[in-house]
Amino acid sequence: MLDNCCAFTGHRPHKLPWRYDETDSRCVALKVALTGQITQLVNVGVTAFYSGGADGVDCWASLIVLELRQKNPALKLHLLLPHEGQADRWSNSAQERYRLILDQADSVEYVSQEYYEGCMLDRNHQLVETAGVLLAVYNGERRGGTAATVRYARKLERKIIFLDPVSLKIAGE
Repeated sequence: MLDNCCAFTGHRPHKLPWRYDETDSRCVALKVALTGQITQLVNVGVTAFYSGGADGVDCWASLIVLELRQKNPALKLHLLLPHEGQADRWSNSAQERYRLILDQADSVEYVSQEYYEGCMLDRNHQLVETAGVLLAVYNGERRGGTAATVRYARKLERKIIFLDPVSLKIAGE
């Protein structure tokens, strides 16, 4: 069961060189590379995708799955969110995108109704536990949620596909 499931992890926009400018050619190139990796996973039998719904990579990957699902209804997007109101402080456009994703997801589950310290980490652990593959848009930094999620996936001996957000190099383990 886990083999056909992939979870996403990756940086929020403020950690990327272009920050919130999605028209930047580097951001556009990352989305193309992310689409390529998700398509490759679909081609080897992955049909269930799990997203934590964070701004940036999580939402981009979710939208890619939703787009691919239009041609392949077997694909499912499951949202595993840390708490209700996760997007309340985001920009209006980011909140609008988030609501669009929530409306189209095949399932939406919350770790907690209310925010608590550690709910993001708990969400990340559940994502890794649910999926056999972790697609990580990761710049190699040792601190932060993406780094912690990668460490947890290694601990659980999950397959990890790394996509460097700047060089776009792909690596696996």
